[in-house]
Amino acid sequence: MTEDRSTALDSKAWPYEEARKLLKRYPDGKPPKNGQAAPILFETGYGPSGLPHIGTFNEVLRTTMVRNAFHALSDQPTRLIAFSDDMDGLRKVPDNVPNKAMLTEHLGKPLSRIPDPFGTHESFAAHNNARLRSFLDDYGFEYEFASSTDYYADGRFDDALKSVLRHYQAILDVMLPTLGADRRATYSPVLPVSPTSGIVLQVPVEVVDADAGLIAFTDDDGERITQTVLGGHAKLQWKVDWAMRWVALGVDYEMAGKDLIDSVVQSSKICRVLGGRPPEGFNYEMFLDEKGEKISKSKGNGLSIEQWLTYGSPESLAFFAYREPKKAKSLHMGVIPRAVDEYWQFRGNYAGQALKEQLGNPVHHIHDGKLPTGELPVTFGLLLNLVGVMGDATREQVWGYLANYVPDATPEAYPELDRLIGYAIAYGRDFVAPTLVKRPPDAVERAALERLDTDLAALAADADAETIQNIVYEIGKTAGFETLRDWFKALYETLLGSSQGPRMGSFIALYGVENSRRLIAEALAR
Repeated sequence: MTEDRSTALDSKAWPYEEARKLLKRYPDGKPPKNGQAAPILFETGYGPSGLPHIGTFNEVLRTTMVRNAFHALSDQPTRLIAFSDDMDGLRKVPDNVPNKAMLTEHLGKPLSRIPDPFGTHESFAAHNNARLRSFLDDYGFEYEFASSTDYYADGRFDDALKSVLRHYQAILDVMLPTLGADRRATYSPVLPVSPTSGIVLQVPVEVVDADAGLIAFTDDDGERITQTVLGGHAKLQWKVDWAMRWVALGVDYEMAGKDLIDSVVQSSKICRVLGGRPPEGFNYEMFLDEKGEKISKSKGNGLSIEQWLTYGSPESLAFFAYREPKKAKSLHMGVIPRAVDEYWQFRGNYAGQALKEQLGNPVHHIHDGKLPTGELPVTFGLLLNLVGVMGDATREQVWGYLANYVPDATPEAYPELDRLIGYAIAYGRDFVAPTLVKRPPDAVERAALERLDTDLAALAADADAETIQNIVYEIGKTAGFETLRDWFKALYETLLGSSQGPRMGSFIALYGVENSRRLIAEALAR
């Protein structure tokens, strides 16, 4: 065993802790199937009833991190299936899509049999599936996409569906005690698709012939129907469907949100009824919006992946997903700048860390231990402050200011900084500039600003950020402020228009002494 593998076996980083569950699941390796090596199978689930949001992306990302950690511990082959439950009936029209009236006419029908309200794909499910796959592909995930509609229609679930019919009463015995009286009266593990309306029906079902896959039910027009469950003519209630997939596909690992803990319990019981072994996994906490409410596809109150990637890097999104998966976190535009800077902070620390610390560093799992080269000479927060005072900044103008601070500052020398400048310009334009309000200084602040202006005027042309920071610090200690915090806050509010801001020595060096003196003059004239 290599030193790396031995250290990884002891790592407390959560992907390694999860990967070790799979080593315990198969101490001697996963048994072969049909005479061939059977890969460890990871699955993620997704319901395309609304536009995919970051929560969906994060489940694939986190599962991939566990998969990569398992590769570090074992030579066993693996697969990852991203499964779309697109046979599910549309229960509610999402708030963030066009043509809501059209969608309302198709309520209850499988998502894959409802027209696309955007008019770009053959169905609503196909549109949402394509958007998710685009993000996963752009990020470089290795996965196999699976459509519930395809699996049902192509017969890949036929044997498992017949098994559900054979164990129909045992499954009812698992589910009925968890339901209220009204729900128990109509509950069926099998949901037939009406041959007349095309709606996925929630009606009681009689098993006619399990081996042939036949059931009987009353259609929504009152007619008694005998119909096969095979070939896409029925789907399963989702807890039963989840368990059936685990058995049919041989799933070994699947994580789920904390809100699905009870569902995992029930699906695991049904999985055992069907003769399978529930997968390993863990329950992560949910993302919340700015109001502390759970993010929902139908409400559209979460950030879309496109939104994050307009204002922040893919690595920052992965960093946000990695940290504290069992802690509820607010997900809104305001978290992006911090995620960008913290990613770079951890990336900067990586090279100097011992192996044990590297294995616990988020960037190790974001890049699967293969970190890109390059450094970031300024923080994203400092870039935001710069574009905030510049107003309608262009990328070229920002690079012009960077020349005051970074030797040989060019996009070719710092390509990742060039990328961040684009994010900073967009974020500053849409979220920083509208909030900036520069207030006039009071008497104590005015005197301190006048001193700062005088001291900056006397600086040598090659004064660095540390020298400027010392000047700012000394003024704050002697200008009559109760705390240094009050001085810095005054600088932020009078010069930058914000209650928070950067290290002022770095900002002045970046923005330029003469430009900074103009900001002081404007504040004194206010």
